[in-house]
Amino acid sequence: MARSARPAAKDRLLDAAEQLFYERGIAATGVDAVLQRAGVAPATLYAHFAGKDHLVAAYLERRHARWRAAWDAALARTGEDPAARLLSVFDALEHFRADAVGDRGCAFLAAAVEVTDAGHPAHAWLLADTDLLRERLLHLAEQAGAADPQALAAELLLLYDGELAARSREAVRAGASRPDHGRTRRLAAAAVERHLTEV
Repeated sequence: MARSARPAAKDRLLDAAEQLFYERGIAATGVDAVLQRAGVAPATLYAHFAGKDHLVAAYLERRHARWRAAWDAALARTGEDPAARLLSVFDALEHFRADAVGDRGCAFLAAAVEVTDAGHPAHAWLLADTDLLRERLLHLAEQAGAADPQALAAELLLLYDGELAARSREAVRAGASRPDHGRTRRLAAAAVERHLTEV
């Protein structure tokens, strides 16, 4: 039986970076820890990335692409139902949670606490995550015919961020029973219904 091919060195570096940056934090994770987890030499890292900051940016870029794909897929499953399309962000979050590395809340919110310099190469991906959420939720609210699309989009984003914060709190209580994450979706559904019936 043929053995499965080992992932390419760049993929191993990104896998290791994602695991360590997400679990331990960016500042707390040195390049040596990433190299050891990936099983590559320093020269291999610098052949692909200019340094740690660019590795952080690549990690967030890849995670953003996966998150966007998960949301695209959730949207595709909703069909044309405007309320379901607005709630797709919460459905995507559940699918993404099952597939992602760990469950310590939002990687982008965590990274934003550490990456405060607008000149950092990862900053663009923090903006991309925020822009995707704000712009897509607003667009979906407009498509749904909400009386105040901006207010609805802002309310859904607040619930989304609250859900991610709840997951971060949950992560520090190892062995604790998991809260009902469907509750946030139900609150969001009530908000969508209220906004759409105000038209």
